[in-house]
Amino acid sequence: AYAKYFIGQSYTAPVITDGVPVVNVTFEPGCRNNWHVHKATKGGGQTLVCVGGRGYYQEWGKEPVELHSGDAINIPAGVKHWHGAAPDSWFSHLAIEVPGENNSTEWLEPVGDEEYAKLK
Repeated sequence: AYAKYFIGQSYTAPVITDGVPVVNVTFEPGCRNNWHVHKATKGGGQTLVCVGGRGYYQEWGKEPVELHSGDAINIPAGVKHWHGAAPDSWFSHLAIEVPGENNSTEWLEPVGDEEYAKLK
């Protein structure tokens, strides 16, 4: 269902479906999701806990952050961002939906190849 919002192949595996949803997302090398924003009228957002490989997270207007197993990122609602694998590494993270009211995700433009090619 989310493939249209990714460049490359990703795989999802629900870990917890009751309470606070947790999904294991695995990206093949070079795979990344489009820019997107998690929205909520109160609370909301997403937390990423890196569990394998090497990847990147980037907020709009900021430099990309390299991610490794054990790293965690809190993404408040309303922050435009993307995340995915490094060009030469598989990458997995747990995506945890932060509880909120009227949570939704707005999917935006792809991360361009030229921009992505600058990553190491």
